[in-house]
Amino acid sequence: MLRAVVRAVIRAVVPVLLAFALLGSPSLPAAEAPQTKGSLVIIGGALRADNAAVWERMVRLAGGKGARIAVFASASASPEKAGKFLVERFNHYGARAFFVPVAVRLTGIDYQAAAEDPALAAAVRSAGGAYFAGGDQGRITRALRREDGSNTRVLDALWDMYRGGGMIAGSSAGAAIMSSTMFGRPKTVLATLKLGVDEGKEIAPGLGFIGDDVFIDQHLLVRGRFARMVPAMLKKGYKLGLGIDENTAMVVGPGREVEVVGYRGALLVDLSKAVPQEGPLHVSNVRLSYLDNGDRFNLLTQTFTPSPDKLDNRIDPARPYYREPLFSADILGNSTVVDLMAKLIDSDQPEAIGLSLDSPKGIQPDLGFEFKLTRTGDSVGYQSTFTEQYSVYNMRLDIRPILVQRPLYHYRQGESIAGGGAGASRVDAAR
Repeated sequence: MLRAVVRAVIRAVVPVLLAFALLGSPSLPAAEAPQTKGSLVIIGGALRADNAAVWERMVRLAGGKGARIAVFASASASPEKAGKFLVERFNHYGARAFFVPVAVRLTGIDYQAAAEDPALAAAVRSAGGAYFAGGDQGRITRALRREDGSNTRVLDALWDMYRGGGMIAGSSAGAAIMSSTMFGRPKTVLATLKLGVDEGKEIAPGLGFIGDDVFIDQHLLVRGRFARMVPAMLKKGYKLGLGIDENTAMVVGPGREVEVVGYRGALLVDLSKAVPQEGPLHVSNVRLSYLDNGDRFNLLTQTFTPSPDKLDNRIDPARPYYREPLFSADILGNSTVVDLMAKLIDSDQPEAIGLSLDSPKGIQPDLGFEFKLTRTGDSVGYQSTFTEQYSVYNMRLDIRPILVQRPLYHYRQGESIAGGGAGASRVDAAR
């Protein structure tokens, strides 16, 4: 039944589009891609159905009302269900979306044959945009690349559509594939700091739509993933990395200007002047910038432009709001690093300290990390006159390993805990 439905979809789509698709020029491998005319919409995951700003932007970039958008649920464990939902969402916002049956978990379909189907490739090539759902990003690359690593016909069609001015979007796993290197099956963030990343395990080849010079990560602030970007970028030689938070998008236009749209923001990680050392993660002079909703960053000129509601409200270092030491015992907590950056840029303090400590039962439990944020002469902050949210550019970050004493703490003399008394006065703390 499913195979019949898929074939019916292809028969309905292809006759209208095939004539236009035949006009396309032969595609080039991703590494040889010329200047593209298309746009990317890179979403950090958990995109809400009511986030009209992001959904409407995708439809507009794909051609506006009635735009044909190819929906790839390749990463999903339930591609039929995910694909149906996404097609309905895009159509709700004015598009004419269609499901692309190229997914390793799609029952009743040979995904390898579908990825080589000329008619299906023609439909994708002639679309105004494409969208990749979340899930496991390894399923996307498995579905769209041949075993020898070369592009399938459908992946070539995606590149043709993108180069010609189309839109490619993706959320979560669909965001991870945007760079030429992506996280594959990573360890926890803290374990990654301790043990580093291995090629083919923690990191793997992505599809590279944003180019070979920018590393992408997602679910960034809510899961503290900014820290794991640094060892991955050092491993592969990236100088710039962009991490996007949930329910938020980075829109990358043909001029390579990044605009943040949605609920929260993005972190720019700049390693161009960073100095790494051997062993567990130890690096100095990383530059961090937080781009809030409406902010822009040009990847070519390396310039920031704050959103209109912040433009006339630059933070004055001579009139700080915060006047107490800045410290966090859990720098990897939800949005903690951005909160510290915002307070530091509007503070009389020269630095802020954050720690990351492991459970006594974790990997190398005596190894932790200190994250020191420092305001420099290049650091600039802006605050929205409406929401009071901050944007912070060019803050220095130094990360170094520390020795965690065990037991980490003990109860004060005379204090007792239920069922413990004096005999339970020394306790180890889990993160």
